Amino acid sequence: MNQESTRLHPALTPEALLRARARAAREMRPVPEIMAEESGLTAEACLTALAHALRWQVLENDELATLTPDFDVISFDEAVSRQVFPCRTTGGELWMILADPFAPGSVPWVEDRVGEAFVWRLASEHALATLLGAQDEARHTVSSLRLGEVGEGEREDVLVVTLQTLANDANPVVKLVNSTLYDALKDNVSDIHFECGPAGLIAKFRIDGVLSEVTAVPSPDFAAQLVSRLKVMSQLDISEHRVPQDGRFKAIIAGRPVDFRVSVIPSLFGEDVVLRILDKKAVADEISGLSLDRIGFDERTLAAIRRLAQEPYGMLLVAGPTGSGKTTTLYAALSEIHNGRDKIVTIEDPVEYVLPGVLQIPVNEKKGLGFARGLRSILRHDPDKIMVGEIRDGETAQISVQAALTGHLVFSTVHANSVFDVIGRFQHMGVDVYGFVSALNGVVAQRLVRVNCPHCSIGTMPEPALIEQSGLAGFDLSDWNWRMGVGCEHCRWTGFKGRQAIAEVLLLDDEMRELIIGRAPLTRLKEAARRQQAPDLRMSALLRVRAGETTLEEINRVTFVG
Repeated sequence: MNQESTRLHPALTPEALLRARARAAREMRPVPEIMAEESGLTAEACLTALAHALRWQVLENDELATLTPDFDVISFDEAVSRQVFPCRTTGGELWMILADPFAPGSVPWVEDRVGEAFVWRLASEHALATLLGAQDEARHTVSSLRLGEVGEGEREDVLVVTLQTLANDANPVVKLVNSTLYDALKDNVSDIHFECGPAGLIAKFRIDGVLSEVTAVPSPDFAAQLVSRLKVMSQLDISEHRVPQDGRFKAIIAGRPVDFRVSVIPSLFGEDVVLRILDKKAVADEISGLSLDRIGFDERTLAAIRRLAQEPYGMLLVAGPTGSGKTTTLYAALSEIHNGRDKIVTIEDPVEYVLPGVLQIPVNEKKGLGFARGLRSILRHDPDKIMVGEIRDGETAQISVQAALTGHLVFSTVHANSVFDVIGRFQHMGVDVYGFVSALNGVVAQRLVRVNCPHCSIGTMPEPALIEQSGLAGFDLSDWNWRMGVGCEHCRWTGFKGRQAIAEVLLLDDEMRELIIGRAPLTRLKEAARRQQAPDLRMSALLRVRAGETTLEEINRVTFVG
């Protein structure tokens, strides 16, 4: 200590420092903590005074978040033992972070051990513990992951972690993650959203297509630790906070394997994480005995889809946004036509359910197996019927069209909002229009609507304003069975329990093909579609309302009015 430091505060005199060091040794506590007690200063003020005396810099949380750990210069175990955190700045400068510059042996040991120039920095004891704890959490998680214990059809690079079902881990971050995943599985959640804000973190569940808040954590530091935990489980870079990252992991919950797809995106207040749950057991229960009847299509739509699924060759496309049930519809169609006499091959990302007697190929982009390459191999495997999980690029689209034109029946999904948008999507991907419409048998565009809870739905008449907003003003609604759920424990007080599909089907007859090839305006295409007498999406949804199965608010949420 120099004389300047003794003028900062009486507690920082050499005599006071000696007393604090002696007491710290007896009580096995950090010297700054003892000095803060004896001086009456806050821990932060004491640390600032020490930093000024030593001419070191105190790091704040936002600065700590930009640093990258470097355990090559000092191993992690040694860093924990000496309570020092080695790291590098974005410019590559080596820093050593301490919370207690008087810890026995730390400073001289590091200076003797490290063979390159570095700079000392101070941080609070809590901040240092958080830094080391996050790295320890990463090591603990990775060591508990089991490689290779994956089921049939799983990719070898997927990590498997066993989670405590009752979330009784002492670490609060691990406890929250485990309990959230467990509750999500129990409640049939499709997605988990962790959203970071200025006050901390909010967790939301997507149930039946709608988000609802389940918990809030008013701590930005805790939110950052939770994101790091999820990154480690997903084999992502925990030191990267500025670019999006995608990963996946498999969790064993109560002996039940569940796949989680993870997406991390930087936001204004940290990073938001979305986990999509792929529960094969739930899908298996859903698919077991699945047929198109159970999806909930109306009779006319059901007959049109069955007709398209039983054609000898050509292409059947199912369109809709993510989570609209497209894959389930294809699984149902394949289950109905699978008779053991045809060779059926699928390529999917991922394989959500094992279909007995069907060759299913999982996409593995890391190993170079994408949809296009896999589809080429499938065509050399003498298939009769092919299912492509999704057509998302021009190459896959071209090969699928060629397969349909050469005697195969091709099933696939496309992200498009309507049956007519599918045509524009293929044109945008550079597919020859004549070949495409020649191969295409039909398009199904579908959505999922929530249905009224059978336990709490009651008869009720909607407000006149809602009827007008829904485009029903002036219609005879006297025979409509108006019902809505009021909320109960069976439906988590939402009024809805489960979902059913609504759809529109476009059959490619000669008239429709000529109009598309001639680039006819959309109005003429819609007129030709109406002559097929199949209900469009909006009409299919209104029929559900008329039958008392759902509400006007719900169908207005998923379909356009008019």
